[in-house]
Amino acid sequence: MRVTHLGHACLLVEAADRRILIDPGSFSSGFEDLTDLDAVLVTHNHADHFDAERVAALLRSNPSATVHTDPLTAEKLRAEGLDAVPSRQGEDFAVGDVTVTPVGELHAFNHAKMPRIPNVGVVLRADGEPSLYHPGDAYDGEPGPVDVLAHPLNAPWAASRDSIDFVGRVAPRVFIPIHDALLSELGHRMYSGHVEQFSGVEGLTYVPLRDAESATF
Repeated sequence: MRVTHLGHACLLVEAADRRILIDPGSFSSGFEDLTDLDAVLVTHNHADHFDAERVAALLRSNPSATVHTDPLTAEKLRAEGLDAVPSRQGEDFAVGDVTVTPVGELHAFNHAKMPRIPNVGVVLRADGEPSLYHPGDAYDGEPGPVDVLAHPLNAPWAASRDSIDFVGRVAPRVFIPIHDALLSELGHRMYSGHVEQFSGVEGLTYVPLRDAESATF
């Protein structure tokens, strides 16, 4: 499994001869160069976490790619003229030989027109490949045994005590902080000590991926 960090929790995962993009948000980069995608998984449904125009451009470059996301985001994308398949917790789906499991909780947004909706992370599994869990914001999810936790350390709350406990509970053998800001000099000043707190999680291997960096597991 090869994982490339494109920025702000956006990952390109290559496994079992499939290319899967997770969370193409408005903070991400590199869309123009992405081709031959098999699927796009959108776990964030916040308005500032994806840009419909950029997603449309991405799909024009990848006509065979299918978008999977939560029902509300699927509705919003369809309103922009984009095809999207709603995914629901407990309902696995396949991308070639890769099985995708939505994992998440019901999250109440403080917006009058937003009901309680799935706030979904995803687990990717394929025979002979490591399993990868990208939690999105679903920190109450139960992914089952996983090999790689792609934990989006993109804000102070992501390095909170609850978040550290979450990492310890999932107990992966690999942990990837995937936001460049935390690894920069400014990030270390803003979030001093947060990354270091994860060093106390038993059985944890720490693999930092900065923007445009890749790792193979």
